[in-house]
Amino acid sequence: MLRVAGYQGPSSILTQGLACLVETLKSNGWKSDIDWIPNVTDHQEKAANLFASIENGSRHIGYMASGYLSAKVPELEVLELPFTVDNRETALAALDHSAGEILGQAVHQKTEFHILGFWDNGFRHLSNAARPIQHPNDAVGLKIRTLDSALYRATLDAIGFKALTSDVKDLVSWIAEDIVQAQENPLTNYMGFELWKHHPYVSLTHHFFGVLLLVCPLAWYDMLNQEERELLAHAVTTSTALQRQLAAKQDAITLARMQEMGVKVLSKDALDLKAFYKCVELVSLNARAQIPKDLLAAYLGS
Repeated sequence: MLRVAGYQGPSSILTQGLACLVETLKSNGWKSDIDWIPNVTDHQEKAANLFASIENGSRHIGYMASGYLSAKVPELEVLELPFTVDNRETALAALDHSAGEILGQAVHQKTEFHILGFWDNGFRHLSNAARPIQHPNDAVGLKIRTLDSALYRATLDAIGFKALTSDVKDLVSWIAEDIVQAQENPLTNYMGFELWKHHPYVSLTHHFFGVLLLVCPLAWYDMLNQEERELLAHAVTTSTALQRQLAAKQDAITLARMQEMGVKVLSKDALDLKAFYKCVELVSLNARAQIPKDLLAAYLGS
């Protein structure tokens, strides 16, 4: 039995990506049955439980934001450096070649995961319930929810927020209960989790480019025969191409919907980006000093 699972709803580009992978495996003759759970949170699981189940081998394929693994694999912080990626196609192309090879080796050495591919989780932006955020001063006094990444938290704290971490399962409840007044996510998640019901203000900061790791258990992958690996590689290539295509289109579609709904969106041109860059400069420099130079060059060209 091949067990595949994700943690987002049916309209999510991540769910569509995994659905494509499953269907491609089936149509190309994958021999074992496939147990496919689009959203484990519907079964009252946390996303963190999904990641643990893949690492221990009780599930076999799923996705995870790179930040959830960077405490174990510090090299992944190259994907979390603030305000560094301007072009998603360039970043993803680097991950399809030497940068991805370096990260794959690091994950192989330090965890029980095997990276199958890199998915596009979109540029991340700020939303909040209190006021438009044009300058870091506007962030002061606001608690913000983010994922479990030390570099994400340090970046947001440097901007002026008080950064707190929760599982994605608790994202909406934290916002609805005013545990946090702000959050940061790609636009597709802002709409997918219906955050517009609580957060009328969005600032298109592009402060991180989110990368998702498509992963499987290392021990399980090592047991696959050559035919199974070829089938899996084909399904990964096919689903990755679709997922990235959807991600690129989704930003424009979602932004148009938000504006139609009356969400108050501040574009990059309306923000004091130089002030944001200045706030995170030291955080970024300290993080870069810990990342291998060959990896920085492979991913960012610097």
